[in-house]
Amino acid sequence: MSKEAKSILSNVLYIAGVLFLSFLIVRYVGQRTEVIGNSMVPTLQDEDQLITDKITYRFRDPERFDIIVFPHEPVNEFYIKRIIGMPGETVEISEDGTIFINGKELGEEYGYGITLPQERKGEIVLGEDEYFVLGDNREVSLDSRYLEVGNIPRSIIIGRAWLRLYPFSEFGLLTDK
Repeated sequence: MSKEAKSILSNVLYIAGVLFLSFLIVRYVGQRTEVIGNSMVPTLQDEDQLITDKITYRFRDPERFDIIVFPHEPVNEFYIKRIIGMPGETVEISEDGTIFINGKELGEEYGYGITLPQERKGEIVLGEDEYFVLGDNREVSLDSRYLEVGNIPRSIIIGRAWLRLYPFSEFGLLTDK
């Protein structure tokens, strides 16, 4: 084999390796996700660019108040919402917007705005692998209060919103927000 052929083969193998490694990272470690809309304001803004951590939930279950990413069909886009209710719990939202988990008021500082109207009224009992999610901006959020979204099965959660890449002025981890 000539020196040129070895060089070309070496470059092709290098590029193939980089592409394969990139595929593995996007498939199993993290992915870029864009915030579309204002349902997570003030925590996240429309057009924020995030990295979704796809690895953490392979080792532990999602936790209350995590911001998760999951697909929403049939529009083929990703929703970004905050976990409020955990598997096996009963969630109820009163007329004034107070959230109750298993009959006890949930002290949370993330959400704001009116939570009504909502399609799912009364007590909502979550299955053993289901989560109840809300957007932080409850006035405009399409979330578990609506039949179109409903309870989120564990199996469709892609990961947790972990890092804000853009805008650069807001760059940083989302885990403490």
